[in-house]
Amino acid sequence: MRFRVSLHIILLSGGIALLLSACHIIKPYQSPVIADNHLYRDIAATDTNTIATLHWKEIFTDTLLQQLVAEGIRNNLDLQVAWSRMRQATASYSQSRQALYPAVNADAGATIAGASNQQRTGRSVIPQQYSAQLTATWEADIWGKLRSSRRAGLAAMLQATANAQAVQTGLIADIANNYYNLMALDQQLAITQKTVVNWQATVEVMKELKKADVVTGAAVVQSEASRYAAEVTIPDLKQSIRETENTINLLLGRVSGPVARGSIDQQEPVMLLKTGVPAQLLANRPDVRAAEYNLRYYFEQTNVARTYFYPALTISASGGYTSYFSLTGPGSWLSNLAAGLAQPVFNQGVNKTRLKIAQEQQQQAALGFRTAVLTAGQEVSNALYSYQTAQEKANSRRLQLQNLQLSVEYTQELVRYGFANYTEVLNAQQSLLSAQLNKINDHLQQLQAIVFLYRALGGGWQ
Repeated sequence: MRFRVSLHIILLSGGIALLLSACHIIKPYQSPVIADNHLYRDIAATDTNTIATLHWKEIFTDTLLQQLVAEGIRNNLDLQVAWSRMRQATASYSQSRQALYPAVNADAGATIAGASNQQRTGRSVIPQQYSAQLTATWEADIWGKLRSSRRAGLAAMLQATANAQAVQTGLIADIANNYYNLMALDQQLAITQKTVVNWQATVEVMKELKKADVVTGAAVVQSEASRYAAEVTIPDLKQSIRETENTINLLLGRVSGPVARGSIDQQEPVMLLKTGVPAQLLANRPDVRAAEYNLRYYFEQTNVARTYFYPALTISASGGYTSYFSLTGPGSWLSNLAAGLAQPVFNQGVNKTRLKIAQEQQQQAALGFRTAVLTAGQEVSNALYSYQTAQEKANSRRLQLQNLQLSVEYTQELVRYGFANYTEVLNAQQSLLSAQLNKINDHLQQLQAIVFLYRALGGGWQ
């Protein structure tokens, strides 16, 4: 009879609670929309094709670079940490899914007692007692607290995954960027070494011209000084090459050493740079998705905070067996079923504070998402303009080099016949070296702009 009354109370309490749950204490989450079509400066994109959807092997066609990137994805330590955090978040989410089910515990015990002199104590002692019991506790998710917590766990897991993908896109970009920079340094070193040889030839010519009284001794020492000025940059270039190699090795998770590479002249940049529309950033760029999942997490935490203002229904049941002889001997079965409805009345403002903090954290996450979107737009705009600038300089740089080469040849001839002074020769050679080095930087800028654009659009994690 008591069991039936308790059951009726439980059903009545649950029915009232479910009826009240129609008040929609928790709110449904809606993903933010990137609706700003002018996020990329001076670009009104309407074409949804984007290089972000291309595999990194389609962007970086150099086979040696592909080998380095593949090794980096396998062995980079930061990326391994990021994936480990993702697996940790996945384990936490898997555990949070179990919160909707009852918690069941089993307990078994045995007691053996005795007395040295029962007649003197006047007490009877039960020599043996055995018991076994199962206890189950379940909280009814009336207001959606447990479901919101589970959705928050899902958002945390997805955020960890997106963060790992963001680390991978950054890793690929860093490897490619340093690879191109390494090849550029190689070529700058080769040009500088060749220039030093040419300068030495100029010094010898100046010495001969001095013997012929065509130039003075100042021309000889000035040409030698210019030669040393070019030669002194070689150790710095070698140091930069070594440090860049070490940086690449660190990205690959291996000890410092030489890095196999090709020539920067053989690197052909991708010509069709499709950016897609800004709305695709939410799907393609991992750090933007991570910021959105962070917003989703705190949105669900705000839902959880709201549920603490309402009563919680907990149902517990237990059943077991006890015997004074043995577990298989005669004994008694025990059972219990209880339900409790707890309503907060006064808890020193804890619930209000919890809700206020959750709302502020949600607002911070919303601002963080907006910052991630604006940062992505800025990076795309900068990369596109850098590529455009490198292209605009290409033709002018080619013409500059042609004319400077002719200038060196003409002034060298003119100085032989006394129609030009030695400073014109030195200036022409110095200008030629500077232009040759700048041409390499222009090509490097173009290649790196593609790397930065690919990363800015969210490519590399697919």
